[in-house]
Amino acid sequence: MEWRRLLADTLRILAVAAAYYATGRIGLQLRVVVGGAEVTPLWAPTGIAVAALLWWGLRVWPGITLGAYLSIEHISTFQPADLGLLVGNTLAPVCAYLMLRRVGFRPEMDRLRDGLALVFLGGLLPMLISATVGAATLEATGDLPPDQFWSVWAAWWTGDAMGVLLVTPVLLVLPRLRRPEDPLRVAEAAALFAGCAAVTVLAARSSLSLLFLVFPMLIWVAVRFQHSMGAPCALLVSVLAIWAAIDQAGPFAGHTLFDVMVNLQGLNGSAALTVLLLSALVTEQNNIRLKIEQLCEELAEVVDRLAPGRPEERREGRGRSERGG
Repeated sequence: MEWRRLLADTLRILAVAAAYYATGRIGLQLRVVVGGAEVTPLWAPTGIAVAALLWWGLRVWPGITLGAYLSIEHISTFQPADLGLLVGNTLAPVCAYLMLRRVGFRPEMDRLRDGLALVFLGGLLPMLISATVGAATLEATGDLPPDQFWSVWAAWWTGDAMGVLLVTPVLLVLPRLRRPEDPLRVAEAAALFAGCAAVTVLAARSSLSLLFLVFPMLIWVAVRFQHSMGAPCALLVSVLAIWAAIDQAGPFAGHTLFDVMVNLQGLNGSAALTVLLLSALVTEQNNIRLKIEQLCEELAEVVDRLAPGRPEERREGRGRSERGG
């Protein structure tokens, strides 16, 4: 049995490394170039790393390191100084996992505290590690001018954080995703997904400031379908907005890198927070309502057992009383 467990862990490690490397290649295609500077607003491999740790535990951390190594090797020849990048990219999701486990995070994200934990303990706080270590490594090797440290640090941090806030929820939802039995629910979900895409393209490509139009759609999705549709729609909105920023279209045209990143990450972060927290809140309230209904049914059964006579006798007695009256 031990060799089977070792084989399973090895396959999981290789799967994590392959997914990290593949999404890293895609993430590099979604980099924003403004004035010669390149940044990645959404680094999906970090979200994959956190989800893999939540699924399989710390045993798969070598897959994160291997995937990071392959991503670096794809960009340029790996140098000994790049070990700092491997340490930062591995340590950040591992710390996220440890903090989430410490506070009792549930992958179902069916409580408001789970949504808050993923935002702060899974995304914003631990990704400071990868951003700080990565930017410091680049500056120490001379690949990053000192005057650009904070701009690269901020882009690194927000990119990794958005990977957790937007990609991890989608992956955590996938194993529990079920097709609704009601055809009307299926049609509503499809219409909302298409509506989110259409509204985002319109808002991100228009010269007017219309990015706020995506939030009514995201709120509707989160209230009606919670994480099962809210997480994919938030990721869709982010990808379409990044695509517009790459083309420097609509509200992203004619601005500096700082302005583009502020607008883009403001949208991405707000979309992720709206869907995560609202979906968790609605799910928690629905679960509370179901528990109350279950308790009421159990209480009714207890009352029936404690009342004198059997339920059939009481019903017959009420029937005779009504006829006699």
